[in-house]
Amino acid sequence: MKQQFNIKSKFSLFATGAVQVYFVAINTYFLSREFYLGVTFAAFMISMIWSHNIKKIAFGTTMDRVLYSLGATLGSLAGLATSKALTNLISQAL
Repeated sequence: MKQQFNIKSKFSLFATGAVQVYFVAINTYFLSREFYLGVTFAAFMISMIWSHNIKKIAFGTTMDRVLYSLGATLGSLAGLATSKALTNLISQAL
């Protein structure tokens, strides 16, 4: 039976990819700056989100994987921008 295109589930997949890789980007930035509190929080969030994602991706269609990857791309760019801004804010406060 062919799966129906469900906008809500497709957006959910896109958003989940975006949020997970958002935290990966933030974590990478925090790791490079040795910001332990940030690394701790981001690493926890990556694992928590991944625990909810794995089933969606493993049994998804090619379109599901493309949408997830596009969300992940957006999350990576947003994570870089956020972590850079947060790091600058913290360094100015100190």
